[in-house]
Amino acid sequence: MRIVAVDIGGTNTKMCICDKQGNVHDFKEYATESYLGGPHVISRMLEKIAEYDHFDAIAISTAGQVNAEEGFIVYANENIPRYTGMKIKDIVTHHFHKPVMVENDVNSAALGEAYYGAAQSFNNFLCLTFGTGIGGAIVINRQIYKGANGVAAEFGHIFTHPLSAPSGVEGLPYYEKYASTTALVKMAKLADPECTDGKALFDKIQSGNEQLERILDLWITEVAVGLASITHIFNPSAIIIGGGVMEQEDLVRRVEERTKSLIMESFAGVRIVKASLGNKAGLLGASSLFVH
Repeated sequence: MRIVAVDIGGTNTKMCICDKQGNVHDFKEYATESYLGGPHVISRMLEKIAEYDHFDAIAISTAGQVNAEEGFIVYANENIPRYTGMKIKDIVTHHFHKPVMVENDVNSAALGEAYYGAAQSFNNFLCLTFGTGIGGAIVINRQIYKGANGVAAEFGHIFTHPLSAPSGVEGLPYYEKYASTTALVKMAKLADPECTDGKALFDKIQSGNEQLERILDLWITEVAVGLASITHIFNPSAIIIGGGVMEQEDLVRRVEERTKSLIMESFAGVRIVKASLGNKAGLLGASSLFVH
């Protein structure tokens, strides 16, 4: 079975052919141009899919809250304007007359890790990605838990601070306001205007910048507070954490140590594990919808 797998992100869209064994062929990546809006994003995706010679099905992983059963976007933020409500499954099915599945990007990444990556040995685990915001997925008995409305696991919107947020934090004090990569870079930039991204931050830390190391240590605590909270709720075997920042050497170990310092002894068996599939997790997870 040849499956076209698509992973629509706010910045880039990835695409490939997957088979039942999880092999990836004909990988390509292009700019999503999300600022042009949902209709443009989907129209461009259709053009790119059409470049493949032959295939049996199409599996789409996408940013935003997804009604996977009906294949439409329940809600998408301003990163992709006019995306909320888009009936992706209907559009793609009508265009190609092939079976189509649509799933949220973090749910897809969790499935990818479950079947092909770091979570293969876990039946019950959580998955979080740290980037612009914080995305989440809940896996119970190797199935995605969706919740009553199909949009469970908005971990980035749990509250980890009092509602009277400190100055400098806009809006409600959600977890992602303090523990996303965006939050880390924002704190670092206040201390050093040259820290415009994670790479610059970690380069300076490697060079011995103690002030930025203290900021990183504070951020690790923010991450751990959220992980400790969801550990106490779900009692998972593992929490798989991903996102570009988590590729930094030794960072996941430090997050695990800090998290375990905050949780009850009876929960201490939880493992904090780095995601292993990188930018192919969503593609493989989406394709698994037709295989598993």
